[in-house]
Amino acid sequence: MNGKKTLAVILMLCMIFAFSGCGKEKSGADNTPLTKLEEIKKAGKIVLGTSADYPPYEFHKEIDGKDAIVGFEIEMAKAIAEEIGVELEIKDIKFDGLLAALFADKIDFVIAGMTPTEERAKSVDFSKEYFVDEHKVLIKSEDAGMIKTADDLKNLKIGAQKSSIQEGIAQGIEGAELKLISKITDLVLEVSNDKIDALVLGKATAEAYADRNEDLFVPEFSLGGGNGSAIAIKKGNEDFVKELNNIIEKLKNEGKIDEFVTYATELANE
Repeated sequence: MNGKKTLAVILMLCMIFAFSGCGKEKSGADNTPLTKLEEIKKAGKIVLGTSADYPPYEFHKEIDGKDAIVGFEIEMAKAIAEEIGVELEIKDIKFDGLLAALFADKIDFVIAGMTPTEERAKSVDFSKEYFVDEHKVLIKSEDAGMIKTADDLKNLKIGAQKSSIQEGIAQGIEGAELKLISKITDLVLEVSNDKIDALVLGKATAEAYADRNEDLFVPEFSLGGGNGSAIAIKKGNEDFVKELNNIIEKLKNEGKIDEFVTYATELANE
């Protein structure tokens, strides 16, 4: 009887050890877990999280009668997928929900004109910066004579995208009454409908909207610059970050990112 009990215990222990390794895929003979980059390559696709209301970075455009998400960051994401050797899947998410989607593994990386701030870097890793833009405001053309300098923004109704770097800039405008909304397109309508006096945007995006609408205008003055955009990745994926940095460096050296910006700006203005 004791022999049977011993055998039963041994069999149970074997089953426990066998199943304990089933929680995560293994990479090969050494039985180590797959890295994020290995998981992406095995799946054959990489899932991008973006907020497609920020031309020329990413925006919706009708192409051959069908709605498509385009922009210079989309072209960059396509190049990244091609370099890794996988297909690209795009998920359009509100800007303030992008990091939550990354934490929940609904997306593999975020490319959305995101500035790598110290606060964000506490919860995610960032690639090297790939684009630097200055900050401007978008106003109604009829207000061009009234809003000529940054000082003219004092005590006005100012809009900015929720959870963006521009939100912090808007908060620094003396006496400003802030309106924060997740979608840039909704904020542009707020300007057009006289709900806000000015909208803080990156220069490229502000000019893209003004070029598409003669009722909108971008004053000459700047609210500062030097804030770069970087790719956000879930923490603990050093191999993935290294791969992205290598690809970014290659694209910059080949002049591809400048080409993508030019192409997307022209597309936004069609």
